Amino acid sequence: MANPNQYYDVIRRPLVTEKSTAMQGMRNQFTFEVASSANKVEVRKAIETLFSVKVVKVNMVTMPSKARRTFGRPGSSKPWKKAVVTLRKGDSIDVS
Repeated sequence: MANPNQYYDVIRRPLVTEKSTAMQGMRNQFTFEVASSANKVEVRKAIETLFSVKVVKVNMVTMPSKARRTFGRPGSSKPWKKAVVTLRKGDSIDVS
């Protein structure tokens, strides 16, 4: 079995929003912010190792940068990657 500490670089944080909370209840899907260089296979291994669950499917979305203002100066946020993970029926992750 692989070292779990290496997977903390892949999974940044869980995303807790109204939509992601509704998806947890209806479809058993959990949403995470992941490293920009991560792929579906790495995310699957990381979730299965860190949370001891079985992953059925992984969907990845690259979120684009948005225009922002800091101290009145225009700028932009950095693009980031999101993973929506579908778990086997009966499995769950406590992200609260």
